[in-house]
Amino acid sequence: MKLKEKKWIRFRIHLVSVFFMGGLVAIFIRVYQLQVLQQEYLRGIAKNGIIGTTKLPPKRGIIYDREGHELAISVQVGSVFAHPKQIKDKNKTAGVLSKVLGEKHSQILKKLKRNRSFVWIKRRIPQTLAEQVKALNLRGLGVTTETRRYYPGRETAAHVIGFAGTDNQGLEGLEKKFDGLLRGPEEKLASMRDALGRPFAVTRPAASDRKIHNLYLTIDKDIQYKAQQSLREAVKKAKAKGGHCVVVDPYTGEILAMAVVPEFNPNVFFRYKPYQWRNRPVTDCFEPGSTIKAFLLAAALEASAVSPLTRFYCEQGKFKVGGRMVHDTHKYGNLSVADIVVYSSNIGAIKLGRKLGYRKFTEYLKNFGFGKKSEIDLMGERSGFIRDAKNARKIDQATLFFGQGMTGTSLQLTMAMATIANGGTLMRPYVVSKIVDDSGNTTEKTNPKVVRRVISTQTARKVTAILERVATEEGTAEKAAIEGYRVAGKTGTSQKVDPETKRYSKKKYVASFVGFVPSDKPRLVIMVMIDEPKGHIYGGLVAGPVFKEVGSWALNHLRISPNPSLLSSIKIQSAQAHVKPENVVKPKISSEWALPLPYALQAAQLPDFTGLGMREVLKRSRALGLKVTLEGSGLAIKQNPDPGSPLKTVQSVTVNFKPPM
Repeated sequence: MKLKEKKWIRFRIHLVSVFFMGGLVAIFIRVYQLQVLQQEYLRGIAKNGIIGTTKLPPKRGIIYDREGHELAISVQVGSVFAHPKQIKDKNKTAGVLSKVLGEKHSQILKKLKRNRSFVWIKRRIPQTLAEQVKALNLRGLGVTTETRRYYPGRETAAHVIGFAGTDNQGLEGLEKKFDGLLRGPEEKLASMRDALGRPFAVTRPAASDRKIHNLYLTIDKDIQYKAQQSLREAVKKAKAKGGHCVVVDPYTGEILAMAVVPEFNPNVFFRYKPYQWRNRPVTDCFEPGSTIKAFLLAAALEASAVSPLTRFYCEQGKFKVGGRMVHDTHKYGNLSVADIVVYSSNIGAIKLGRKLGYRKFTEYLKNFGFGKKSEIDLMGERSGFIRDAKNARKIDQATLFFGQGMTGTSLQLTMAMATIANGGTLMRPYVVSKIVDDSGNTTEKTNPKVVRRVISTQTARKVTAILERVATEEGTAEKAAIEGYRVAGKTGTSQKVDPETKRYSKKKYVASFVGFVPSDKPRLVIMVMIDEPKGHIYGGLVAGPVFKEVGSWALNHLRISPNPSLLSSIKIQSAQAHVKPENVVKPKISSEWALPLPYALQAAQLPDFTGLGMREVLKRSRALGLKVTLEGSGLAIKQNPDPGSPLKTVQSVTVNFKPPM
C-alpha cells in the first residue's frame, strides 16, 4: 500500500472519530439540559400529561348555638362522575343512569358526549342513590363521597348564619365572615391517564395539615325561634312589608336572637332573591321616631339641663317651627319632662331638646352608638346618619328631637337602650362567643367589652323609672306590659320618605318598640320594628305585643321568676307553679328540633332521635347511660328500639342515618 493511501485511510479514521466524539458531546449536553437544567419543567409537563386532578369541595366546621345545638353542619353525600372516553355505548349508559338518578336521558347523554376525560354526572345525592349507581358496575362511571352544608333549623337564625355555596364556600353571613376558619383542607381526585389520555385509576391525595374550626354563637336557638315566630305573625297580622326583632343581654352585649321577616331557608337559598338574604338589623337604616326620646331624656338629665319635674307648655298640639307645623296626636298643655316621654309629645320633645341644645344632643347620640358602626362580628353593618349642627336648619334640629331626620339600625337602637338598662355603659355587641379547632382547643374567645360610659348610674335609674310608665295604662305601650315583671321601654312611629316625591309619606310608617325586662334587674333588651304596617301604625299597638310575647317566653325559658307583688291575687298561685322547671311551657318548635333531654328523663322513656345529627344522638344517649350504634351518615331517620320504649328495659340503641334530600 502506498504511503499516500495510508495517509488517506488514517485521515478518514480520524474524521469519523471526530464525528462520533462530536455526536457524543452533543448527546451529553442534551442529556444535561433535559435531566438537570429543565428537570422541573419537564416533570410538570409529564405529570400533567399523566395525572389529571379534580378539586373536591372542602369540609366545613360546625356552627353551634350557645347551648351547643347544631345550627350548621356538613353531611356526607355521594357524587357520580364519568370518564366519557372509556364509555363505548353512551346512549345505553345514559338510559340506565336516568332511571336511577331521576334525570333526563338527554341531559346525561349530553355530558357523556363531551370531549373530556372527566365530567360530573350528578353531585350531592343521597348515599343510597350513590350505592345504586356503584352497584351497576358500569365501565367509565365512578362514585365518590363529598360533603354538603345543611342547616337543621332551616329559617332559624338564617340571616345571621348565612349559607355556603355548591363548592362549600361561604357566601353570606357568618359562613362568609369566618370562611377562612370554617373551611377545611382542600382535597383532590387524581386520575392516571395513558398515552391516549384515557384515565385508568382514580386516587384521593392526602389532605393538608390545615385544621377545621367550629363556631359557638351567643344565639339561643329557642329564643331565636320564638322571636321569629312572633315577628312573623305580627308582620302577617299588620299586613306589613317586614320586620326585625333583636334580643340582647344588656350587661355583656351578647346577641341572643336576631330575627328578620321575610325569612329564607338557607338549604335552598337559590330559590330566594339576594335582597331576602340581607341581615337587615345591621344592614338597613330607618328613622327611629319617638324611641329617640328615651335618649333625649337621658341626655337632658345627665347634662342637668332639666329635672324630671321640669314643665313645658305643649301648645295644645300645634307648634310652628321654621315655617313648618308640628303636631301632637293629642292636645297637651303643660307637661313635665317625665310626662313628655310617657305621652310621647313631639312638641314637648322639641322644647326639651332646645333646652339641652342640638349640638349637645348629637354628641350624646354618638356616645350612645348612633352614627357609628358598633363593630359587631357580622358583615354589612351600616353607621346611620346624624346631621351636623352647622348643616341643620331649624326644622332639622326640631325633628331630630323626636327621631326624624336621622337614621340608625335596629342593632344601634337595641344597644343604646341596653346602655340605659345596664346602668349607663355602652357595650360592644357580638355573636360569636368562641372559636374551637377540631381537637377541641379554644383558639379564640370573645369577652364582653365596654365601649364607653355614656351616662351615670343615677341618671340611668331616673330614666328607667320614667320609661316604666310607658308600659302602663297611662303610657303608649300598655300592650308591651308583661304580667309579674317591670317593663321599661319606649314606642316609636316614624314616617318613611317616599323615594319618588322625596317627601315624607302619609301612608308608609315604621312602628317600633324597644325596652328591657325586668327593669329593676334587666336580663333582656328587646327591640321590635315593623316596616310599613297597614291599619294600626303605632309602635305600642303593632310592635308592643311582640315584645310582650317574646319577653314573657324568654323570661320563662331563662327561669327568671316573676315578682309576686306585681301579680294579681288570682294569678299568684298559678305563677308560682309556672316557674317550676317541671311546669315550664315551651313553644312549639319545628320538627328539626327534638325535645330537650329533661323531658325524656321525666317521662322515663326512650327519646325520639329523628332529625338529629350524630353528635347530638351520642350526647343524649350517653347521658341516658345507653350504648349506641350509629349506621349511615347525615341525620337520624330510624332507631331501634322505637321512641317511647321504657328506659328501664333499654340498654342499647341502634340509630340509622341518612343525608337530607
